[in-house]
Amino acid sequence: MENLNEALGLLVVGMIMVFFILFLVVVIGNVVIMLTNRFTPVSEKTGAGGAGGRRSNPKKLAVIAAVVDVITHGKGRVDSIQKK
Repeated sequence: MENLNEALGLLVVGMIMVFFILFLVVVIGNVVIMLTNRFTPVSEKTGAGGAGGRRSNPKKLAVIAAVVDVITHGKGRVDSIQKK
């Protein structure tokens, strides 16, 4: 019985550590993304198609349209592509 209690205690401590570490990974990742978006300037060259007077690559647009067509079984269409 003593071995079972020790095993369950180790299981609980291990699971708590796993959830804590995953929580830290998510929080730190979100903070890094937020800081990067806040302090990194967006140049006109990397803007959305048409926003900076520059169109997106036609091959990429064709691939995106084809993927939407396959996923929606021909019911969907791409109206515009914008970076958020």
